[in-house]
Amino acid sequence: MGISHINKDGNAVMIDVSNKSITLRTAVAKTTIKMKSDTLSRIYSFDIKKGDVLGVAQVAGIMGAKKTSDIIPMCHPLLLTGIDIKFDKSDELSELYITATVKVTGQTGVEMEALTAVTVAALTVYDMCKSIDKNMEICNTILLEKTGGKSGTFRKL
Repeated sequence: MGISHINKDGNAVMIDVSNKSITLRTAVAKTTIKMKSDTLSRIYSFDIKKGDVLGVAQVAGIMGAKKTSDIIPMCHPLLLTGIDIKFDKSDELSELYITATVKVTGQTGVEMEALTAVTVAALTVYDMCKSIDKNMEICNTILLEKTGGKSGTFRKL
């Protein structure tokens, strides 16, 4: 089996999924933002000059998932059926956790959409808080789980 995104002439192609089965496909991704404890506290007390950081980041993450095929060349445009962005924190570690669950009923998976959602949400948090904490670190962006399709279920160990 050759590389699926290269045609017989060696050129890049978006793979043809027209013969794949339509199934419910889901993906869950997560990222972490390390920051000063004061920054995390100010986010949760709505004390950031640019406004409601988590509210804006949530909308940005949803928009990012919807626009994935515009920025990742080989991703198919998808009619996403659900996008949920959740936030959690560790005051002890001074970390913000962003998790995205993305769903589609279609012929290709949504792993890239979930990963894009958490990344765009994290970049939005950085943008909104950079005036008080340029040392924020976005890290550990991972796919936690995917379901559906020919390859079945994957869960991060």
